[in-house]
Amino acid sequence: MKISSTNKTEYYKISTFIFLYFFTWSASIGLLAIWLGQKANLSGSVIGTVFAVNGVFSVILKPIYGYILDKIGMSKYLLYFVVAMSALMAPFFIYVYQPLLMSNTMLGIIIGALYLSFAWYAGVAACESYSDRFSRLNGMEFGQIRMWGSLGWAVASSFSGLLFNLSPAYNFIMGSVASVIMLIVLLNLKVNTNSVHAGEVLTKEKIAPSDVYALLRNRKFWAFCLYVAGVAWMMFIAEQQFSRYFVTFFDDVHQGNAVFGYLGTVQSGMEFLMYMVIPLFVNFIGAKRGLLIVGLVVGARLIISGMCDSHLLISILKPLYGLEICLLLVSVFKYIAEHFDKRVNATMYLLGYQAMLYVGNVVVSSPAGYMYDRIGFEQTYIIMGATALTFTLISAFTLSACQSKWRGAQAINVAEQHPSR
Repeated sequence: MKISSTNKTEYYKISTFIFLYFFTWSASIGLLAIWLGQKANLSGSVIGTVFAVNGVFSVILKPIYGYILDKIGMSKYLLYFVVAMSALMAPFFIYVYQPLLMSNTMLGIIIGALYLSFAWYAGVAACESYSDRFSRLNGMEFGQIRMWGSLGWAVASSFSGLLFNLSPAYNFIMGSVASVIMLIVLLNLKVNTNSVHAGEVLTKEKIAPSDVYALLRNRKFWAFCLYVAGVAWMMFIAEQQFSRYFVTFFDDVHQGNAVFGYLGTVQSGMEFLMYMVIPLFVNFIGAKRGLLIVGLVVGARLIISGMCDSHLLISILKPLYGLEICLLLVSVFKYIAEHFDKRVNATMYLLGYQAMLYVGNVVVSSPAGYMYDRIGFEQTYIIMGATALTFTLISAFTLSACQSKWRGAQAINVAEQHPSR
């Protein structure tokens, strides 16, 4: 990635913004499940309800955020709102959320879901979408901005648990302080809408409701959603309870927990490093091939995990999730930029990818949990891996061909000679 001296300062600013956002998320919201159980005194079933309602609000809000981003272009008003909501973290959790959950649980769940979606569940998608557009506007690579988010998560996770043990209030206060710093960085971020790449990224015609309707009628939209449902759902839902399966490979559950924590740090480090090179790799092979490779890796990892009988092998497989995330996210943004109108770029990401992921949370999480109990993690992961491979094969024919610097190799992109435009 070659960044001009003019853009270098802005690269540092947007990277710092992403670093602080994920740092704040990891230090506070990343511990939400523990906080709900230990501090809000909620049962496991009620905590499940909290996350289900959070998912519903997120699915509703993400497309709205996407539409707003497409409507306002490179204006930072939505990001200001997200950061302002994040800055209210400490007073909200301490004086509003916890008291409500303990006195009027259902009202607390709804108010909390609304806040968490505004600031985090939909907010992160808005920040990523804006960063992607900012990177293309300035001739940068999104992955080499997003990698700082992985570093921010890793840095915060290295001590957030210790801070939580002292008092969760410290985590929330730190999150609010970091959000104020985020706001200062964002205020100083300069957006050049007259750059040489502006014509490739921005459009004078702003999004209208008819554009969203046309997107929903577009075959490419549903082909992409089919890929998300078959591959990304399996990838993320399998990860939800992977820690429970992982610790069964150790005689001492505490040792398993410790190793899992260490591997989480390794995974975050892998994400940081991979984001440096994955954009170049995807440029070379094309976004469609990138998506198909993700499907192959996810399918293989889940099937091998289900057949695994060694704590060493399962420990090697765990960090591969970081590679999958990097390759998936970079390929998704590049695929959307290449195949969908600039007017609906953010809407497509937040609706076709982000909202679809949360639909999977609602639809598949419970059946997956039932299968874990009935047939075990091993058989369930083999089924999920086979499902990912099946949908990868289907997507090889249904996803549209993408530009690449790769010449001659046609094996993976079987539909390339007959792209659906």
